[in-house]
Amino acid sequence: MRDATSFDEFYRSTSRRMLRYGYAVVGDHTEAQDLVQEAYARAWRQWGRLTTHPAPEAWLRLVVARLATDRWRRLHGWRAMLSRTGPPEPVPPPGEEGVLLVGALRQLPAAQRQALALHYLFDMSVQDIARETQVPTGTVKSWLARGRARLATLLPDLSVEDLEANDVA
Repeated sequence: MRDATSFDEFYRSTSRRMLRYGYAVVGDHTEAQDLVQEAYARAWRQWGRLTTHPAPEAWLRLVVARLATDRWRRLHGWRAMLSRTGPPEPVPPPGEEGVLLVGALRQLPAAQRQALALHYLFDMSVQDIARETQVPTGTVKSWLARGRARLATLLPDLSVEDLEANDVA
């Protein structure tokens, strides 16, 4: 059984040392924070058994070291893959139509934006959108109709063909 009070006390008495240790192991403060946070999360899950461990702080240091090793292996594999394939192709800047569309979408209420994005970007049906957003299908139809009408007023010079031709919609 986990005892939150004893875990809190353990955390307060060891967290600064553990963060310094994590920083010494990985050499990056943000990464050290992530590793130490994960180590404490694992310690909390094992706290019932860890309280009887002869050296719980040593156990925690071991977890931090193993997490750092795992991180290094992942980065090493990623770098090896990157050296074989090269960097990704540069992404072209957005077209004028895309910038206009994003600006217009930002002026819509969040529900209308979400419904339009799900419908047009993910090809979801009204029923699927209703199920995902947990609202009636009539509400989704209303969001779509109102969103389209508002976009038509915000983008009077932009046709659907222009958006589709520029791969914006």
